[in-house]
Amino acid sequence: MSLEVSENQLDAIIRAAIEKHGDQRDALIPILGEINQALGYIPGEALGKIRRCINTPEEGLFLADSHLYSIASFYHMYSLKPVGRHIVRYCESAPCHVVGGRQVIQRLHDFLGLAPGETSADGRWTLFQTSCLGICSVGPVIVVDDDIYGHVTPQRVSFILAKYR
Repeated sequence: MSLEVSENQLDAIIRAAIEKHGDQRDALIPILGEINQALGYIPGEALGKIRRCINTPEEGLFLADSHLYSIASFYHMYSLKPVGRHIVRYCESAPCHVVGGRQVIQRLHDFLGLAPGETSADGRWTLFQTSCLGICSVGPVIVVDDDIYGHVTPQRVSFILAKYR
């Protein structure tokens, strides 16, 4: 994953994603996913390039950059700016909240020195909040990269994150 991507690299990634998933509107999410996977984020200039490649056969129908932006910014697995080597997501849903999630969130903020959506200056961490991680029975829940941690307490936060240093 590189913070700097050339226009040629971006074009090649988009072309490969369209070849793999097709050029119809229903391929937008997989195409965005391919770009995010390849680069770790979706550069803003990618949205216009994708829009110009997607087939919209209905007369008068077109894709707006704002439509692509709304898709790319809606899903928590996509980022529109470069992210750190380790991505920490915390659940802020009601089930996690009532079993101590607020204290876990505060500890994450304090430990990492980040607000939601921020990346540390050294490029090691990015912190995201999400409305639900889908495993309410083990809340509070955090996910570091692809590793899921349930029944998290403020005391466990530093132990969990130390594994990734």
